[in-house]
Amino acid sequence: MSLNPTPLAPGATPLQPAAGRSALAERFAAVRAHSLALAASLSAEDQGVQSMPDASPTKWHLAHTSWFFEAVVLQPHWPGYTLYDDRYFHLFNSYYEALGPRHPRPQRGLLTRPSLAEVHAYRAHVDAAFERFAAEAGDDAWRTVAPLVELGLHHEQQHQELIITDILHAFSCNPLLPACQPAEPQTLRLATATPPLHWLEGPSGAVEIGHDGDGFAFDNETPRHTVWLQPYRIADRLVTCGEFADFVADGGYFTASLWLSEGWATVQAQGWSAPAYWLAPGDPRAPSDEWQVFGPQGLRPFDAAAPVSQLSFYEAAAFAEWSGARLPTEAEWEAAHGLPGIRQMTGHVWQWTRSSYDPYPGFRPLSGAVSEYNGKFMVGQLVLRGGSCATPAGHTRPTYRNFFPPAARWQFSGLRLAKDAAC
Repeated sequence: MSLNPTPLAPGATPLQPAAGRSALAERFAAVRAHSLALAASLSAEDQGVQSMPDASPTKWHLAHTSWFFEAVVLQPHWPGYTLYDDRYFHLFNSYYEALGPRHPRPQRGLLTRPSLAEVHAYRAHVDAAFERFAAEAGDDAWRTVAPLVELGLHHEQQHQELIITDILHAFSCNPLLPACQPAEPQTLRLATATPPLHWLEGPSGAVEIGHDGDGFAFDNETPRHTVWLQPYRIADRLVTCGEFADFVADGGYFTASLWLSEGWATVQAQGWSAPAYWLAPGDPRAPSDEWQVFGPQGLRPFDAAAPVSQLSFYEAAAFAEWSGARLPTEAEWEAAHGLPGIRQMTGHVWQWTRSSYDPYPGFRPLSGAVSEYNGKFMVGQLVLRGGSCATPAGHTRPTYRNFFPPAARWQFSGLRLAKDAAC
């Protein structure tokens, strides 16, 4: 497994996909190959495991992303397409009610069949069919399908990140604490020593946020609209492991006044006392006199200068309260994206915001089956911004809105602090 980013097709940039049929077909091949590369070092047993209901087996991710192209692109738009196996429509549908029933999400790890080899054959069938379709489709058909292909590629890139985070969670449950990836991801290193945190004045007053322009964006990033921001300050860098360790040492996980009510209840119910994947001194899985951190490279010595990761929203909010600060809203985060001196806005950890995942004013979902992609999840979740070390290159934008429930802590998720200007 590698955290190397998906290669971009010739002529593509992170914010503007390559135009034209041949360029999109090349990008299809590159993205699809990268999914297999991510899984190449995992055994068949690794790729079939499901460690919790929120995670999925690697094998399922490989099959589901193929199902998406089959169900959304090939079957509806190419009369000559033949399904590889019509039973897979049930097995690998995720949440699209309009496309039929689904195998229960918590039971994906029970799918020992199809085998990994059969899933690879399914992917090869879909890839070959798409290559032929791209070569043979008429111009009108291609114009209709191209936006769906682009959506499918960004969908697969989302699953590429989930391949990494889901197998990492599974490996964290294994007493052997195996490594997924031997090389150190440099994006998780801040510096040899933590630089001082500086507060930057954020843009205030009437500012515009949201996507409006060239290049791909998900429907939840639109429409662009005006918001009013009170004067605020935002940290120039992310919170580090060393800073979060001070919170732990100060009894932060045992101080109810720092926590939201639901967060405190979750801490009590789950027995949290540190970020996920932190091993305390004396942990029987890997005895040591110091803190250790589990990650893609396996168990590593504690690195005080690395951005803290694998935090829930509840933990991020409690740390901010302890620090005498708060989390930024997503509008504050986006408005501050281009500030001189601001660092680590993408490619390190996803950054929790204080914003609920709600539709923008005037939001309209995509039409057809893909209308279910985002809009129906706009309740009970919090927005994260930025992008992590596991996010494929070119996948995110300053307007990109990731979202998870507040207790989720198996992603590469951390935080940046903000303050009201008067504080």
